[in-house]
Amino acid sequence: MAITRAAELLATWEAGLAQAPSGRALLLHRAARPDTGGETLSSLPVGEREADLFALRQALFGERMQVRLACVACGEDMEFDLGAGELARSTGAPAESSVRVAEDGWEVEFRVPSVADLTAAARQPDPRRALLALCVVSAVRDGAAVPADALPEPVQRRLAEAAQEADPGADVTLNINCPECGAATRAELDIASYLWTELDAWARDVLLDVHLLATAYGWSEPEILALSPLRRRYYLELCADV
Repeated sequence: MAITRAAELLATWEAGLAQAPSGRALLLHRAARPDTGGETLSSLPVGEREADLFALRQALFGERMQVRLACVACGEDMEFDLGAGELARSTGAPAESSVRVAEDGWEVEFRVPSVADLTAAARQPDPRRALLALCVVSAVRDGAAVPADALPEPVQRRLAEAAQEADPGADVTLNINCPECGAATRAELDIASYLWTELDAWARDVLLDVHLLATAYGWSEPEILALSPLRRRYYLELCADV
């Protein structure tokens, strides 16, 4: 972790405390691309954002990501490691801008969701229906134009499959076989939520360090944050020995 970014990361954490998950994801994305404007970030495909967040996670906390899942069949806890850098590379493949689906007399053109689309849909009571309304460019049934909310369930499923194929990094799904019973457990890996949990724990630990060192030495927060983690830990050990 870059020491000079400690204050910026604490500011990101503080701003995100009152935010919904979508707001926290945007804050983390801004931390990953500090020189990119908010409008540009919002217009990116979701998979590109996920790649940026995996890369940020690697930069801040290292390559190894520990994941824990409960087996859906026997309930056994399963722990395993993932590589943040590897996931950043695999999710960052360029996405197609739109897809076309022909299904049972329907012809639908669908724009691959952007970060802004996903954020806006998440605020609605029915995010899936809201995303359809935002991203369906045109829908035709037997030559007649129809609204997006009239799409039947099979066509919606086919659209979801086509969108995932066009932007595979937008949905990182784990499929883990239980070492006890052999059953497979599927689960989505939400990197924004995962990274926020780690940032929250890091920020609280750093603020505790600041409190202890400020109490012991009278230093200000900027002075303490300017210390490397190694030097900060050494001073904390000295405080404990007193």
